[in-house]
Amino acid sequence: MTTVLSLRRPRAPHHPAMLLLALLACLLLLALIAAAHGAVAIPLHALPRLLLAHDLTEQEQLWRNVLVQIRLPRVALAIVAGGGLTVTGTAMQALFRNPLAEPGLIGIASGGALGAVAAIVLGAPGLFWLTPAAFIGSLAATALCYQLGQRRPGMSSLLLAGVAINVICGSIIGLFTYVADDAQLRSLTFWNMGSLAGATWTQLAFLGPWTLALSLLLLREWRALNALLLGEREAQHLGFALNPLRRRLIVLVALIVGPLVAATGVIGFVGLVVPHLVRLSLGADHRWLLPNTLVAGAIALSLADWLARVVVIPAELPIGIVTSLIGGPFFLWILTRRVA
Repeated sequence: MTTVLSLRRPRAPHHPAMLLLALLACLLLLALIAAAHGAVAIPLHALPRLLLAHDLTEQEQLWRNVLVQIRLPRVALAIVAGGGLTVTGTAMQALFRNPLAEPGLIGIASGGALGAVAAIVLGAPGLFWLTPAAFIGSLAATALCYQLGQRRPGMSSLLLAGVAINVICGSIIGLFTYVADDAQLRSLTFWNMGSLAGATWTQLAFLGPWTLALSLLLLREWRALNALLLGEREAQHLGFALNPLRRRLIVLVALIVGPLVAATGVIGFVGLVVPHLVRLSLGADHRWLLPNTLVAGAIALSLADWLARVVVIPAELPIGIVTSLIGGPFFLWILTRRVA
């Protein structure tokens, strides 16, 4: 049985603007903690001096190098990726009118994974080829899913096309995994589990403005997303043309998630669980749900990345493992609580 979203208010509603401010404050505090803690511990009170002062000691110079070249780009990428994955997950749940929907449902993540795995196994060197291959794979899978889904009216055909594409991509990934050597297996396994270890300021100079600009365009669609929750017929009666709207939303989601998958690998559950949690507090009015989920997603992925770095110091867990270990049981708890 399918669970359908609605615009009903929650039983104990919170003021959405106050919640947004609280989430922003939590994000700032978490960013400071994540920047200071890791294999090399940096005192919190030293952060302003490390960023502003020039007469640093040898120890402080080491801290500064770790902070500026490794920690801050990684924290920034966690914020960008978490916000992008979550705001697109919110849009997908409204598009399908189902809280179990996420961007991977239409093949974005599996297509990106296939592109990256193909680049690794076929011998393309380094991130120079890996990132474009993953991006192209994401867009190609999304375009194919949309073309197949347009053969019949409604969202069910798009959903079935996404399921089929995910299965096909998974099978081809399995074939590449079978023929990969030991070094390639280590690379593709770690990439498929997700990682923010490759974050750089050069990467963020493109990814940050790109994700922010497209997320703002997605936020402007809050009226259309609210209308979709009422049903396709009701949305048409309110003046929304469904086919252009679907196409616009899917293109925005693909353009946001594709580069993120290319940069971070496959990170599950963030775009699925976080929108559901925020919806429990605010209801499904996307005027406030979208910005709150964007910030909440940044918090969730920043926290997961921090845990991935500190749990097994000096080693590091793939962030996809952390999000799955936390998000999977938590989402099951939410489902059993709602059923009860």
